Amino acid sequence: MALEIAKAQGSRMWDVDGKEFIDLIGGISVCNVGHRHPKVVEAIKKQLDDYMHIMVYGELVQSPQVQYAKLLTDHLPKTLNSVFYTASGSEATEGAMKLAKRYTGRTQMISFKNSYHGSTQGALSIMGDEYWRNAFRPLLPDILQLNYNSFDDLEQITERTACVIAETIQSEAGVITPEKDWITALRKRCTEKRVLLVLDEIQCGFGRNGSLWAFEQFNIVPDILLLGKALGGGMPLGAFIADKKIMNSLTHDPVLGHINTFGGHPVCCAAGMSAMNVLLEENLIAGVKQKEQLFLSLLKHPSIKAVRSCGLMIAVEFENFEINKKVIDALVEQGVFTDWFLFASNCLRIVPPLVITEEEIKIACKKIIEII
Repeated sequence: MALEIAKAQGSRMWDVDGKEFIDLIGGISVCNVGHRHPKVVEAIKKQLDDYMHIMVYGELVQSPQVQYAKLLTDHLPKTLNSVFYTASGSEATEGAMKLAKRYTGRTQMISFKNSYHGSTQGALSIMGDEYWRNAFRPLLPDILQLNYNSFDDLEQITERTACVIAETIQSEAGVITPEKDWITALRKRCTEKRVLLVLDEIQCGFGRNGSLWAFEQFNIVPDILLLGKALGGGMPLGAFIADKKIMNSLTHDPVLGHINTFGGHPVCCAAGMSAMNVLLEENLIAGVKQKEQLFLSLLKHPSIKAVRSCGLMIAVEFENFEINKKVIDALVEQGVFTDWFLFASNCLRIVPPLVITEEEIKIACKKIIEII
């Protein structure tokens, strides 16, 4: 599309010619509190005045890291109490994969078809779509892929398995929600076989699905949680979070079992912490389900085959990619920015900032229906 954006604020963007867009993407679930929230911008400026990069391996305590880790763990189950920062969601996946192998002493890792966990080689090895993997083989060995929501496939989780990695809500597949009984059975099977359950909430964390963490809706707790995207409040930041007794396995044999230079950059941590405080203090999550229902009530047309949603993560399904692409292109022309999903190119993606207003939703949906 090559749109040259000159400014973004809240749920809107403007290009260099002054054309305004309602943003239904939010940087792909990054800008949950909106573009350039004043408190996030203020936190970034304050941290810039103090210091930027210094050193991240423990010799120096960086208070933005510590304070944000405390805020995160205060709002997580007690077993998710140790935060390892990375510079991206893909790196969080890589770190979790290493941690699982190191802690369990096992090598097999299981993921699910149509899953997306990043594009680095380790993350690519567990990506659930052969089209995206094939050009980069050979990849990591001992990877097994199961069908999401398949009870029978859970039998393949055994004492050989180090971890099972799953998106709590499959995003790039076109918003596929797990059956509650199935994800409960997945948790139970992992516990029985002493396998670490890794839940990827890189796209669906921070209120996107109507609760602070999506796994809360299914009454389960992962052994490792992956975060990214909205974690940095618009700045690059990722994390994997586990119990300290698990995380400590990266501290010896070898020492510094997982390291990165920019993980937990203090400016990113300051931005992310401010964004999370905005999310909580302004109670943005409370309006997610109501806004979801407004989208669902307005997105009705014979050419729409299905609308799948979980909070403000919505897939509008058409007959094929060609129709979807025509709708997307026409929307951009009319000032509504959206796109499609990696593994569901016939589905239009709606993952707006959580601050999107009801009026903006009505305008966007009216244009979608008119264009169809």
